[in-house]
Parts: sequence; structure tokens; C-alpha cells
Amino acid sequence: MKIAFVILGEPASKANSREIVTRRFRSTPDGPLKTRPVSIKSDKALAYERDALRQVPPKARVRLEGPVRVTLRIWYATERPDLDESVILDVLQDRYERKPDGKRVLVHRGVYRNDRQVRQKFVFHGIDRANPRAEVVVEPLQAQQIALALDNPEYDPFEEVST
Repeated sequence: MKIAFVILGEPASKANSREIVTRRFRSTPDGPLKTRPVSIKSDKALAYERDALRQVPPKARVRLEGPVRVTLRIWYATERPDLDESVILDVLQDRYERKPDGKRVLVHRGVYRNDRQVRQKFVFHGIDRANPRAEVVVEPLQAQQIALALDNPEYDPFEEVST
């Protein structure tokens, strides 16, 4: 099964656009008020995520299980942004909200459940001033190497190959 679609717009670099803010919290409900610095996504990255989430087709929201391969062709409007696929990978995973009672509730089905499932990434950079976008292809992977090792106990994938 191959899942392919396009997300319009230029993705923000998650790594280079983080902001440091101070958050207040209590370690217990009636404990003293404390503060700590926290790194959050920039407004541009959050806006891209909101827009991109609406563009993931319902048919693509299959919540794949197991390892996946992701191929991304990211078309930027200029040469300026760094090639950074991380915000797109975030968009493709399940989205949860935490309710006041502490329970997590699924609010958006993803193409896959979690971006930790991505075992192969192929990311390409392109320029299209008129139409920045991300062309997305997600495919499930089979654990073929494991099967080889189990079928042949003498098989060692790290053994040097002599020619």
C-alpha cells in the first residue's frame, strides 16, 4: 500500500525556529508556583502544522502500524530555508489532546501512529517560487532482513564481504 498526496505551502524549519518561553507550574495541586524554561515551536511552524493537517486526505489517515518509509520532495519558494522535514513528519502522526482528567484522546488520525515508526527517509529539496509544497509518499516496510537472519542461523549481516 502506497500513500501519496501533496501538502501546499512552505514548511517552517522546526529546528531553527524554536522559541524559549517560561512556563509556570505546580508539582502538586496546592504546591508552590514554580517556573522553568521550555522550548516551543514558532508561530510559523504551528501555523504550517494547522494548514497541513487540513490537507492530509481522509483516505490517507490509515494509522499504519510498524516500520514505514517516507519519501518527501519539499519545494521551497527560495533557497533560504534549511531542508527540514521534521514538521511534516509531525503532521503525519496521530494527534492527541489531554483532557482535564489526564486522559489522552485521539483528535486527528494520522497516516501512521507515531513518527518513531519512520525507519527510512528520502528527503529532496527543490525550488518552486510560485508553488511551494511537500510531495509526500508513505509506504509500510517489511522486516525482510530479520526473516533472512532467522531462516539462516549462520547469516551475519555485519560480516565483511570478500570479492
